[in-house]
Amino acid sequence: MKIAILLPCYNEEGAIAKTVLEFKKQFPNSDIYVYDNNSTDNTVKEAIDSGAIVRHESRQGKGEVVRTMFNDVEADVYIMADGDNTYDATAAPILVDELINNNLDMVIGRRSKDKSAYPAGHVLGNKGFSLLINYFFKSGLQDVFSGYRVMSRRFVKTIPVLSDGFQIETELTVHALHHKFPIKEIDTDYRERPEGTSSKLRTFKDGFKILSFILFLIRDVRPLFFFGCLSLFMASLSVTTGVPIILEYFETGLVERFPSAFLASSLGIISVISLFSGFVLDNITRGRVEAILLCYKNVKL
Repeated sequence: MKIAILLPCYNEEGAIAKTVLEFKKQFPNSDIYVYDNNSTDNTVKEAIDSGAIVRHESRQGKGEVVRTMFNDVEADVYIMADGDNTYDATAAPILVDELINNNLDMVIGRRSKDKSAYPAGHVLGNKGFSLLINYFFKSGLQDVFSGYRVMSRRFVKTIPVLSDGFQIETELTVHALHHKFPIKEIDTDYRERPEGTSSKLRTFKDGFKILSFILFLIRDVRPLFFFGCLSLFMASLSVTTGVPIILEYFETGLVERFPSAFLASSLGIISVISLFSGFVLDNITRGRVEAILLCYKNVKL
């Protein structure tokens, strides 16, 4: 069985060598790929000196790197972790055994609860977004943003990565939940970043990007729900605006507030169009799911 270790990396001087060596100790016969995303320090040299296979992705963003990794690397089992030496490499064999023994498609390394290892804003955002995803996709995950994941070949080769940045973990999670692929979380240790380095994730800027991407995914994978809610909202506005005009018409026989009447009618038409758009897109989404599941079944293990 071929195991590939994938390390997306950007300016991780002082950390990447430790990360590579720790994973090499756990899997001495496996290939370790460091995908450099335009580093401006000595990250690439440290990775090469530590024995990693270094490749480059010029398009900036973690999602861009993961898409390239998934396209290029051939293996039976994929281990993905950040190159900043925050994830515990000794847990990787446990995650791999869990994946293989239980025929899973993804095992997520749920990070430790030690809040000193990451900013408070990241903790709050992770909890909030986890609740949102759990609500819409009927799951019980606690760490949807963990970058420590072990994945099967059939999972990696059937996900069309659409995100370009830190939304990638959300996309991996939602893809698995939406297609009902078997996944599991396992507790792992999470360390503070090495001194002199800082997290590339910006709490508010990237948080808004992730939120907008989650809404995009909900619209994409549950269009009937999304457009049904939009239809209901528009219908409510239409009724609120139109009822006084209708009552006035029955009393006077005149429509004196024509702009309001036109607005109420337009909102009603938009409501109907939104509802039928939801029905049409729901059928299209079902066809896409069936196509992905057929590809999933045909991937050789």
